[in-house]
Amino acid sequence: MFKDKVAIVTGGAQGIGMCIADEFRKAGAHVFVIDIQEGPHYVGDISRKETLEAFAAYVLERHEKVDFIINNALPVMKGIADCSYEEFEYALKVGVTAPFYLVKLFSDHLADGASIVNMSSSRDRMSQPQTESYTAAKGGIAALTHALAVSLAGKARVNSISPGWIDTAYTVYEGPDAYQQPTGRVGNPMDIANMVMFLCSDKAGFITGENICIDGGMTRQMIYHGDNGWSLE
Repeated sequence: MFKDKVAIVTGGAQGIGMCIADEFRKAGAHVFVIDIQEGPHYVGDISRKETLEAFAAYVLERHEKVDFIINNALPVMKGIADCSYEEFEYALKVGVTAPFYLVKLFSDHLADGASIVNMSSSRDRMSQPQTESYTAAKGGIAALTHALAVSLAGKARVNSISPGWIDTAYTVYEGPDAYQQPTGRVGNPMDIANMVMFLCSDKAGFITGENICIDGGMTRQMIYHGDNGWSLE
């Protein structure tokens, strides 16, 4: 299904992005990773317009068509107390502007059956204090997803994933850290990569414009102090 297809993964040098890139490679795809971290991939800051343009040209010099775009790069998380104007703007550039512009750059080079998956977060619907830059970026890409799905109808399916707590070191947690998720465990990168591969497959051919939350059910669980064993203490 994925053999010799072309997949692009932003922020693919570590964590969830690396796991996704590895799964595409295992399936026989040609994978292009762009990340600000040094390594054996295209190194660049996707907040910069010229970086995105150079990266797109780099890919298209090697392949005429692109099958999959995974917008996974991580925006900075800072809150209203200490986030500067420039830092907030940078978070939005990485988290929203770059995915939009990257898709635009490849929009005339999408293969038949192309799929785009944007990485949002369960923080697109709930928050902790002092997370405004990250939360705004993740909310923005969730909304961008359904807009792109409509604009690219007939050219590509566009969906987003909202991970909950994903431990990129595959740590196995016990006690409250585990059972606060109804599934009884903390997630790992494969939980997200599996959904990416499904959304990029023909099996998901009737799914577009959707945001799929993968959080072990945590955002579905109502929590009240003193109820069902929950305590704010």
